[in-house]
Amino acid sequence: MGSDIQIREYRTEDYEAVAALWNEAGLPYKPQGRDRRDRVESQVKQPNVIFLVAEKRGELVGTVLGTHGGRKGWVNRLAVTTAFRNQGIARKLVEEVESRFFCQVIEIIACLIEDWNKVSMEAFEKLGYTRHAEIIYFAKRKYPEV
Repeated sequence: MGSDIQIREYRTEDYEAVAALWNEAGLPYKPQGRDRRDRVESQVKQPNVIFLVAEKRGELVGTVLGTHGGRKGWVNRLAVTTAFRNQGIARKLVEEVESRFFCQVIEIIACLIEDWNKVSMEAFEKLGYTRHAEIIYFAKRKYPEV
């Protein structure tokens, strides 16, 4: 990865570029729910949230959102713009989140990946994550848009 890639904290003015990147990456984007600007702004103020972006010469090229519940860290919203994939940006973003979790004594880090997202599965396997096919994920949503 070139030295011209910078990893930094998410800022309010990044919202539009982040939303565009999530859309480009095919990540589920809920602008009327959990991804609404005010909700994102509220989330990033929480002590258990790590929201990082990667930029090159001022252009936002990657994102990752880390959260934890005190015992286990979760890597979410990892995305790199198509033009900058396979340059180590995703690895750098994940390693930075992992480092910050380890500093908070979070020693288990996990991610959830939809079964169609082979690119993400391959990326996390290369990063040393183990697939647990026997785990079934359940969710309950207050509203469909969250």
